Amino acid sequence: MKKTGFGPGIFVAAGAALIAGPAFAQSSVTLYGAVDDAITYVNNQNGHSNVYLRQGNVYASKFGLQGKEDLGGGTLAIFDLQNGFDPNSGALQTNGLIFNRQAYVGLQNRSVGQLTLGRQYTPYYQFVGPLTGSNWLTGATGAHPGDIDGLDTTVRINNSAIYTSPTWYGVQASAMYAFGGIAGSTGKGQTWSTALRYANGPVSLAAGYLRMDNAALTSGFDTSSTASFGKSSLNTGYVSARAVQHVAVAGNYTIGNVMLGASYSNVEYLAGGKSLFGTTAVFNTWAALATYRFTPAFDVGGGFAYTLASKANGVTSAARYEQVSLKETYHLSKRTSLYALQGYQHASGQTLGANGAGDVVEASPSVGDSQNSTPSSTHSQFVGMAGIALLF
Repeated sequence: MKKTGFGPGIFVAAGAALIAGPAFAQSSVTLYGAVDDAITYVNNQNGHSNVYLRQGNVYASKFGLQGKEDLGGGTLAIFDLQNGFDPNSGALQTNGLIFNRQAYVGLQNRSVGQLTLGRQYTPYYQFVGPLTGSNWLTGATGAHPGDIDGLDTTVRINNSAIYTSPTWYGVQASAMYAFGGIAGSTGKGQTWSTALRYANGPVSLAAGYLRMDNAALTSGFDTSSTASFGKSSLNTGYVSARAVQHVAVAGNYTIGNVMLGASYSNVEYLAGGKSLFGTTAVFNTWAALATYRFTPAFDVGGGFAYTLASKANGVTSAARYEQVSLKETYHLSKRTSLYALQGYQHASGQTLGANGAGDVVEASPSVGDSQNSTPSSTHSQFVGMAGIALLF
């Protein structure tokens, strides 16, 4: 048999060529994260008061690996793998998902923009969320009632591609599409999002759109869908929607040590053939907030949010939710903070229970997104926290 010319020598030659060639591009991997825990008091969780430890209040407790490689010509290859956990038990934040918060890879170029693929937050959240109470006052007590508009970190999207433009004269745009990936019907369970923001000196403005389609292979919001979102007493009757659509705008204005902000959001739960309700449900939220920095180490903030639902599916008295949120923070260092949070919400009117149309129930309050699974059994709920947060 005739021998080929490929023997051990070729590997030696190849190795020598690599050594003699140009140096590899620089790359780095960074371990980062946060640990956040607080003693928490709630006056009513499903009928009982409670004192307990609650994690992830100012910052979500998490760790991640973030990496980049300089490919030359101003282009970087990037990735981010981020996992949430509970420091009180050591458990994963989401069973079965080691990187439940984000997991993506992509390319970044200062002149062209950034393209990433994987499990990610939406442009709607990334652009509008930082200007609302979920950022300034924390999602635990400062997110709008039940985080109905997804402006905290409750919405994450699988199988997504996001393009974000460079910033031109203070303006930046971003768009996302998530592939349903169901054979024979690739659009089932898809997600769309777009957003635009502007920042110039003391002014920051943003607007965003998000539509999450239900794969609807089973009842409820099917887990085959690319999107997942928070469920609370506000929307429990509508999670079988064929699609959920969000629109939001927000703005901040900074004057010295004072920041003033306002936002509006509109959320629609669209009925479909497998929905447990027959008429589109709408939630509108108006909110205002303010923060003040007394010293570099001490700052306070407060906000008010009002959510009004539509009359639909047998509801004759529209659900209304009024929420006041407060936050006080003392920074021991750039990475370690002591904080106190307070949130109070009052609910009135009617909404749908878990059985959908025909299951009309009294609206119950759910402060921020800290009590999504534990609403009050009365019309009011108060949450108070005292905690510590450490970034690394």
